[in-house]
Amino acid sequence: MDITFLLNGETVELRAVSPTETLLDWLRERRGLTGTKEGCNEGDCGACTVMVLSEAKPRPLWRALNACILFLPQLHHRALRTVEGISGPDGALHPVQQAMIDHHGAQCGFCTPGFVVAMAAAHANGRRDFNDALAGNLCRCTGYAPIIRAAEAATAAPVPAWIAEDAEKLRRFFLPEISSGGPEGRGAESPPPAGDGFLPADLDALAAWYAENPDATLIGGATDVGLWVTKALRDLPKPCFLAHLPELRRIEETPDGLRIGAGVTLNALREAIAPLHPDFAELIRRYGSDQVRGAATIGGNIANGSPIGDGPPALIALGADLHLRRGDARRSMPLEDFFLDYGKQDRAPGEFVEAVTIPRQTDRLKCYKLSKRFDQDISAVCGCFSITVEDGRVTAARIAFGGMAATPRRACAVETALTGQDWCEEAIRAAQAAFDRDFQPIDDMRASARYRMEAGRAMLMRYFLEDGATAPTRVLEVRA
Repeated sequence: MDITFLLNGETVELRAVSPTETLLDWLRERRGLTGTKEGCNEGDCGACTVMVLSEAKPRPLWRALNACILFLPQLHHRALRTVEGISGPDGALHPVQQAMIDHHGAQCGFCTPGFVVAMAAAHANGRRDFNDALAGNLCRCTGYAPIIRAAEAATAAPVPAWIAEDAEKLRRFFLPEISSGGPEGRGAESPPPAGDGFLPADLDALAAWYAENPDATLIGGATDVGLWVTKALRDLPKPCFLAHLPELRRIEETPDGLRIGAGVTLNALREAIAPLHPDFAELIRRYGSDQVRGAATIGGNIANGSPIGDGPPALIALGADLHLRRGDARRSMPLEDFFLDYGKQDRAPGEFVEAVTIPRQTDRLKCYKLSKRFDQDISAVCGCFSITVEDGRVTAARIAFGGMAATPRRACAVETALTGQDWCEEAIRAAQAAFDRDFQPIDDMRASARYRMEAGRAMLMRYFLEDGATAPTRVLEVRA
């Protein structure tokens, strides 16, 4: 594959790159930029954090990403800054670097480059939520207080010119039509020879190519697929990169609800969903680190069919529909029908997830996640509840769980037990008994079957206790 991107302000053109070479390996082994460290090599520790700019409208939005699970083609027509490019060309320190010195934010220094880059990305975006912005960066030898103090101290300083200039370079060289909403730049490829990576020019090109190459590997953010390479040492057949398709990254309000493209990142989804369903947004915040959420896509979260993925339970509880495409043919289905069995989904060869829609509705959604760590951990149990109560009686209920079965699944027996009953503790306790008809959880390293069952029952009671008879509701307002 041939790709072009900005590296620390300079244009880099690469020819015939391996589509599954990670950015971390390329930086360290081929470019000699060893400030980016290899820690976990699976996107957990943040030592390899880089900052990437992919769009320059309506304002530049930098993403802190894990270089260890980022493939080189994902950088095509992007601006990239490593820790070596955080300071200025004349050696002037970035405000976060100076603040780290002033506030004694480093000890051994191994994790420090990742912290500095994550802080610089947050600084460029004007963020102040540093406990969240830095949750994906781990330090083994010091407390985090000096680092947080350094991040806070740098907030008043302006974004350095050498960082701000990358947005203009991106517009000028790679995204000439971005300001008018046109196609995202130039250089997307024609169908490649078998085995080579593919950057489709548009959604139609993807659909046609994938229908003819159903054995290909579709890659959105690579937060899961990256581990297939770095940990499982797998060779990926015909990698196809989707992050450059603007059609898949759109979030559209319609008279009926919200249509979310499969390529929308979890961070972008969180921002869009927060005013409508705040509990879903908080669940997304705990989905993973800022580095993971900035890369991971909702389509990938759905398509891999994991029983412990946090997105599907909330979407199922909201009554979401899934939209699939194969060639020119499209079909839709309720999201819960997509998951057939463990590792098996209702997706034909050559068919891909195009979008998911959430219907317009009053917000009754609450999401509960249990995990061993609060931040950046896989769920032992994830329960999502949307229960409608009118005049003190349950008129509708949608309840979905992850981690309770081989697939994300609705608690249909529990829903039936609740519907038509008075909204009272007695009805909740009666409905709790129906969990045995819905689920037969397993014992594994994350939780025992008994714990999962008791947790699910407790989540239903928690929903009732938090709801209250006079709890306010929020209405999803959608512009026509």
